[in-house]
Amino acid sequence: MTESLTGADSSLDAGGYLVEPDVAGRVIAAALQRGGDFAEIFAEDRYGTTAFLDDGRVEELATGRVRGAGVRVVVGETTGYAHTSDLTQAGLMAAAEAASAIARSSVGAVRGVAVGPGPLQGGSREAGGSEPTVPRSAPALLHPLQVAKAKKVELLWRADDAARSAGAEVVQVSAGYADSVRQMLVANSEGLFVGDYTVRTRLSASVVALGDGGMQTGYETIALTRGFEVFEDHDVAELASTAARRALAKLSARPAPSGEVPVVLASGSGGILFHEACGHGLEADHIAKDASVFVGRIGELVASPLVTLVDDGTLGGEWGSLGVDDEGRSGARNVLIENGVLTDYMWDLIRARKEGRSSSGNGRRESYRHLPMVRMTNTFLMDGEQEPEEILADTPHGVYVAKLGGGQVDTTTGDFVFGTTEAYLIENGEITEPLRDANLIGNGPEVLSRVDAVAGDFSMTPGTCGKDGQSVPVGCGQPTLRVSSVTIGGTAGA
Repeated sequence: MTESLTGADSSLDAGGYLVEPDVAGRVIAAALQRGGDFAEIFAEDRYGTTAFLDDGRVEELATGRVRGAGVRVVVGETTGYAHTSDLTQAGLMAAAEAASAIARSSVGAVRGVAVGPGPLQGGSREAGGSEPTVPRSAPALLHPLQVAKAKKVELLWRADDAARSAGAEVVQVSAGYADSVRQMLVANSEGLFVGDYTVRTRLSASVVALGDGGMQTGYETIALTRGFEVFEDHDVAELASTAARRALAKLSARPAPSGEVPVVLASGSGGILFHEACGHGLEADHIAKDASVFVGRIGELVASPLVTLVDDGTLGGEWGSLGVDDEGRSGARNVLIENGVLTDYMWDLIRARKEGRSSSGNGRRESYRHLPMVRMTNTFLMDGEQEPEEILADTPHGVYVAKLGGGQVDTTTGDFVFGTTEAYLIENGEITEPLRDANLIGNGPEVLSRVDAVAGDFSMTPGTCGKDGQSVPVGCGQPTLRVSSVTIGGTAGA
């Protein structure tokens, strides 16, 4: 086992400021001194613990801290960005000068640079308004910093015991724990001064089973924007048992059918499909680059009338929830598709300013070392009016997908491929035999148009969204629903 602590004092003060208002004002003024249309400071202080157990051994227990700020300067169509781990006025001034120089020297480009000694490991006010505050996006009832590391590791052992108790065929168990505490602040030349304080907690279990069906895997996770009290509401043993059950079921699974079949997606299981297959295509940067199948289609019918797609950063406690985004805009609920009609895209600050509108609260970044871009928060399909049992009974044959894995999409065409990690055959309106992992292959707009039944049992699942080298936490969700026809890349005839 390795244990490490990098960084200084692990306490994070949710009541103070990473950058004082008067310092922020001077830095922004300096950033615009030689000309510019917009300047911004983004500062963060993030602290977290990770623990990992693999095959009966705690392999990692680490605590780390990241603290620093980035300065962005926009001149016309050009953006300059510089970041530093030095939050003193001198350090921020150096970053502002570097960002300004980049913005003035580059034409139509986006460039960045690091300034200073390198990264340290380890409320809102309008101009002339009231004293600023630092809100909490979701207060933690049991703060992770108040919980001993031994208690966090104990969760991993509980997961290991539960998974191994599921059957003799279980040959390997891995479990991981992570928490993060993030204080951030955004100040810009439009008079904004806003902060957020976010606590996230996550635990996952991965199980390998070996039998006549070869080696099979199962996975399950808990991840919420809450404190350690998450584990008072969610049973770690149940999570690990679910992962084991998935692996064991596939030992006797039959090959998945191939060809076009009706697919029923279980509640929460298919949210990632809509996140990838249409969510990314509704991000304004893809729209601006003419790299989305949804370009110029506002007001058009782009999906079944049963489909209402929402991105909501205010959804209490979910993995993608936030108080404010990483450009200082309050988290918001944005209806993207309503009753099948495309109503809006997702916007960050810079692209929204060009269109003379407000940001939708979707400007996000991985850390202070990164520029923000348009990103989803919690993206989901709204409830319908049918019962899940009714949808199944009305499906003579097809595939029931209880859990989707990862996938990829071409936003320009909407074409996608997703893997199933838990699926079953539907015969005569009933779930029958488990199926081996297979791929769902299709096109985002076509799948949206083929949704022909939606239940009222909405639920969410957490995920990590990667885009242009940056990763951020997101939530995906949907009720049980049926797609009338999807191509299954299995090995058996349909």
